Amino acid sequence: MNISVVIPLLNEEESLKELHDWIAQVMQSNRFSYEILFIDDGSNDSSWEVIEQLSHQNPNVKGIQFLKNYGKSQALHAGFAQANGDVIITMDADLQDNPEEIPELYNMIVRQDFDMVSGWKKKRYDSVFAKNLPSKLFNWAARKTSGVKLNDFNCGLKAYHKNVVKNIEVRGEMHRYIPVLAKNAGFLKIGQKVVKHQARKYGKTKFGVDRFIHGFLDLITIWFLSRFGKRPMHLFGALGVLMFFIGFAFAIYLGIDKLFFNPYGRLITQRPQFYLALATMIIGSQFFIAGFLGELILRSKDSKKRYLIKKEININ
Repeated sequence: MNISVVIPLLNEEESLKELHDWIAQVMQSNRFSYEILFIDDGSNDSSWEVIEQLSHQNPNVKGIQFLKNYGKSQALHAGFAQANGDVIITMDADLQDNPEEIPELYNMIVRQDFDMVSGWKKKRYDSVFAKNLPSKLFNWAARKTSGVKLNDFNCGLKAYHKNVVKNIEVRGEMHRYIPVLAKNAGFLKIGQKVVKHQARKYGKTKFGVDRFIHGFLDLITIWFLSRFGKRPMHLFGALGVLMFFIGFAFAIYLGIDKLFFNPYGRLITQRPQFYLALATMIIGSQFFIAGFLGELILRSKDSKKRYLIKKEININ
């Protein structure tokens, strides 16, 4: 199979048929073998009924319905697990991503040997203050922190070689940082392509300004994980040893001063340096223990289910 198109969605009943027909037309005109995976992330409208109807009309349509809303990252994870294509294309269901971009994205993966290609919505049709400016600030911070030179980390239209999606873990809200996850996994040939962005045709956006706050918090997380995710002791242990050493040095200073230079002066417990030394030694010990516990946790396997599937269509 040439292409798997993975489409996470939430309450997009109005756009699904039009999106499906557009994708199918592009695939047929380019003679691609394909599948379309709709991941219904707990919609409470008629999105799943539309997906069922499309699957009856087109055997290339597959669907997964979550029991409740788990988030875009979990939806992408489920889609990646089921995708069978040599190239996996992700796109949003709101018709703001243009399926006409798929052939060139596919060729960049297959012929130019990219591991992944991210879309860049250079010209956007979103609100300037609600999305455009926060998005520019967010992308600048992501580039500086991660070292991945992309202009639009959060563009839903991306293409991946199948080896990428089968070897990365998209957890929490980390769908914004899949290029960083791919880089950390060793997939270094990451490109970008300017893509057409279209104004939303139906409904309202599911994301607000708060997503950028969450995005920056996730950016700190991904930075930490990329630097110390496999070796937390290198950070917490180093901080712990440094703080314990500072506290211990203060304690030695207080002891020497009391014994040899000021034996009849104030008690050690009456001096502020004593409490500084005590606090830094305790905090240092806690940092060291945190690093040790982090190393132990890394060696335990998380077997908890990340999402519950309610229904499936054409999933083996």
